[in-house]
Amino acid sequence: MRVRIEGYDLPGRDCGAAGDFPGYRNIHVGVQRRDRPTEWLDLQPADASAVAWDLDCRDATVTGGALDLRGSHIQGGPGRRFIYLSWGEVDRAGTFTMFRRAKLWLDGVEPDTAQAALAAGRLTARLALTDTKGHPLCAAVRPPKVTWMAN
Repeated sequence: MRVRIEGYDLPGRDCGAAGDFPGYRNIHVGVQRRDRPTEWLDLQPADASAVAWDLDCRDATVTGGALDLRGSHIQGGPGRRFIYLSWGEVDRAGTFTMFRRAKLWLDGVEPDTAQAALAAGRLTARLALTDTKGHPLCAAVRPPKVTWMAN
């Protein structure tokens, strides 16, 4: 099975300081690898018009209506699976330093969508990546902040 994440409405490559947000420059976003917090899949600049990642998954099942997936970019245990979208700065040497993450929870996938995705072999998440303050999206992400579709 494959999970596709499609992000739009990115916050921009530079976000100035505001309130408890210290501000960052040359911002990028990527998918964090499971059990390897310093490895990211396909870092994308935060001023792109849209971003997308395709994650290969294995052991895809639907149990009690809940979708359970495993893969190199799927975090958490059974019933608590999620995908980290990690935000960070890229310095002049090309080093990515993470400063926040969004936790894209798979428990938000509706049972009918989970069954259809399993049959189709593909699940797509669509979400805006800018929060209400104009900063990179962070914290727990569930519907309605994300739309899950089988395709």
